[in-house]
Amino acid sequence: MNPDLFEILEEAHSNGQLQTSTFNNIREFVDSSTNPRYEAVVTELAEGEYWNELNDRFFKKLAFGTGGLRGRTIGELVTPSEMGSAEEGDRPEFPCVGTNALNFYNITRATLGLVRHILASHKGEGKPSLVLARDTRFFGKEFAECVTKVATENGVDVHLFTEPRSTPQLSFAVRQLNANAGIVLTASHNPPHDNGYKVYAGDGAQIVEPDAGQIIEQVAKISGETYDALPDSERGTIHSISDGLDEPYLARLETLLLDPGMVEEQSDMKIVFTNLHGTGGKIAPTLLRRLGFQCDTVAEQDVENGWFPTVKSPNPENAAALEMAITQAEVSAADLVIGTDPDCDRMAVAVRDSEGKMTLLTGNQIGSLMAWYRLKKFTENGTINETNKDHAVLVKTFVTTELQTAIAESFGVSVVNTLTGFKYIGAKLRKYENMLPDETRQQYRQLSDQETRELRLKHSKFFVFGGEESYGYLGADFLRDKDGNGAVAMFAEVCAYAASQNSTAVELLDQLFCQHGVYLEGQHAEVLSGADGAELIRKLARSYSENPPEEVDGASVTRVRDFANEYYTDEEGDEIPKEKMVFVDLADGRAFAVRPSGTEPKIKYYMYVRPAEATTIEKDDLPAAKSAAQQSFDSLKKWIVSDMKARIGA
Repeated sequence: MNPDLFEILEEAHSNGQLQTSTFNNIREFVDSSTNPRYEAVVTELAEGEYWNELNDRFFKKLAFGTGGLRGRTIGELVTPSEMGSAEEGDRPEFPCVGTNALNFYNITRATLGLVRHILASHKGEGKPSLVLARDTRFFGKEFAECVTKVATENGVDVHLFTEPRSTPQLSFAVRQLNANAGIVLTASHNPPHDNGYKVYAGDGAQIVEPDAGQIIEQVAKISGETYDALPDSERGTIHSISDGLDEPYLARLETLLLDPGMVEEQSDMKIVFTNLHGTGGKIAPTLLRRLGFQCDTVAEQDVENGWFPTVKSPNPENAAALEMAITQAEVSAADLVIGTDPDCDRMAVAVRDSEGKMTLLTGNQIGSLMAWYRLKKFTENGTINETNKDHAVLVKTFVTTELQTAIAESFGVSVVNTLTGFKYIGAKLRKYENMLPDETRQQYRQLSDQETRELRLKHSKFFVFGGEESYGYLGADFLRDKDGNGAVAMFAEVCAYAASQNSTAVELLDQLFCQHGVYLEGQHAEVLSGADGAELIRKLARSYSENPPEEVDGASVTRVRDFANEYYTDEEGDEIPKEKMVFVDLADGRAFAVRPSGTEPKIKYYMYVRPAEATTIEKDDLPAAKSAAQQSFDSLKKWIVSDMKARIGA
């Protein structure tokens, strides 16, 4: 490091303007690299006295969270060295410099750690391989080139998607190609300045322990981003994938349809689909049309663009993201609006109610309708019956609505809860596959869905449906992550079924409320950015463990589950990994959970209004019950936000 720069940084550290971790990380970062741009960027920020920016970029090193690595590729302040030759308004020429940013430094180190883990655990003949995909985010192509270079120069073959493809298709491809691992470069629904790096195991599911810890150990041993490449004869090979895996993926997605005859009779149903400038347009519209639906897309949002220029946020969970699609649906008199996020693992919808008004459904409601429909159809067609229903299972996260538990129990089917993150649902699917006889497991990936269902219902667990409240769903196990493409097909079928009954999806949901009681859920997310925000998040999370409430909004607390500090097992007796989440149940049936996000600088509150005991509601009484539930929810949310502010002294 240049002595003059070191002196500036040392003085800022002495004055308390730079955190100790920031100071140490900058020194290690600059001294371990031969890239002059890194020091130039730090110098520009230091000379400008942008201490907050330096702290945000360097106060920590990126680590695997809920979805792997995720961070800024464009700083809040962009320096001249990062902007390079780019014009004003364009993407910077070079990614954000920092240990807490997603850039070539962190991409290289993560890939080296993964590759060394793959090589150490590879037992087959020949070279191990990984599959690599990216969505439409900034620097995705450049990062993919970096990953490919690092992997092949260290002896691992790479199956490379040459054009953007969805996260679920990456999961499918890992299994289809029998690869050792997979990587998808995406930050899901985050703002345009972010990108990410998600790692998948050889079964197509996101990595969990012990693999995650072993990869992190390998990364921790790496100093800097330089390595000794293998001789040409020992390097891996690049296998390019264009659209060759689209048709096999589409063919498996078509098998999600449970009543093709009924859907065919509803062929006049009109759908407007938007991919929000992401990867959903590669598969979903084609799939819908092949299934017999009329599908139009939002042309302006079909354009793959990392700025996501037509929306404030490329998150279909936000109502504003679907505005253009809803407007188009009103003009064309479409029945259903569907939107997916940039990497197409999440799906949101707007449906017409009985009065023809477009209505947004929550992720909990969408998942509940699909879970109910699939349980209903599998029961009606005899797939699930009295002799085998104890081998059927619905898997959801703890923070997903308990309405799905009530639905499953009404069909005599068990429910298993996991921690937040679809990787834990994927781990359950791995367990169920491993429970099959050895000779079956060897050919499992080549079997049809019907064949695998029969095997699982006999020897293991038949995964009927899985989901999480954050708009992620999965209806089969031929891939191992939430699948926006599959969800598009499954929910379109639910709406087709409603139409066949001269009803709507909203009315189907009301029927579930009448049968099981009103379940109302929502969130509050407190965004706390940067180094100071990260400390506040830690403080808040710790406060609920050390000082849980005894009474909430006038209701006594009946149970507190501290998943970070207490030992729990799930419904199948499997140990639940430690996670910073506290779940609080109240005597009146309400509940809330609090956990730091694993992918964004925020702490999340999940709030629930639900019946204290099993109940049914007459149709005429439902409006009053809904209104009471909303008032109860609003009161709970107000209390939680007030308590949260008191805990941080705001």
